[in-house]
Amino acid sequence: MRLTKHIPNFITCCNLLCGCAGIVLCFNGHIAGAGMMIMAAALFDFCDGFAARALHAYSAIGKDLDSLADVVSFGVLPGMIMMQVFIAVNPDYHIGSAIPYPQALLPWVPCLIPVFSALRLAKFNNDPRQTDSFRGLPVPANGLLIAALPFVVQSYLVNAAGGSVSFIEQAVYTLFSTPVLMIIFVLLMCFLLVSELPLFALKFKSYGFSQNKYAYVLIASSAVLLLFYRIEALPLIIILYVLLSAVKHFIPTSDKQ
Repeated sequence: MRLTKHIPNFITCCNLLCGCAGIVLCFNGHIAGAGMMIMAAALFDFCDGFAARALHAYSAIGKDLDSLADVVSFGVLPGMIMMQVFIAVNPDYHIGSAIPYPQALLPWVPCLIPVFSALRLAKFNNDPRQTDSFRGLPVPANGLLIAALPFVVQSYLVNAAGGSVSFIEQAVYTLFSTPVLMIIFVLLMCFLLVSELPLFALKFKSYGFSQNKYAYVLIASSAVLLLFYRIEALPLIIILYVLLSAVKHFIPTSDKQ
């Protein structure tokens, strides 16, 4: 039993290790590999919660460790990926370049993501309303959205030569090639992280459709999007998640009554 209670924490440490490895990859030019590390970290993040519930191995240390790991894997690493993708698309804006102020600050804007991710996790740990649902965008969801961006930009550069670019690739490349849009995107994600917008959690107390219709719609839609767009579907899935949560909250339904 002593060993069993440490299994969830071991899995959480694997999450943290993925975040650290991703940061190293990111600053060595392997931005897509860094994105893969976020996805691996998300898998470990899911498994540690599943293991804790299955083994009844809950602890205050485990909760704090999970948040610390998430800050690195879904806060610091996504911020660094955003920075490196922006620099890759706009080489003149590299760190230390002779660009006048305030343009020289542009590559540093994504550093707001780790800051607001830390704020989001601190709020989550001290908010009793967030046991069965969320207030604000979960940090792993934000991290997964950003994890897909290097792959989308990479696909754009490959497909642009052949003249066949998807709307997702065009939108993401335009986002990074237009500094104002990049700033707006970062600020929007930071706002969503700490907002009071209620977002449903994929936790099933029962499996009836009427009680879980929004979750089922998200799961089914995600499967279709992944089938057609593969990894590029992740930003669309996160956007759909936010929209469905907004609809669930703001449109009265019979299950709320």
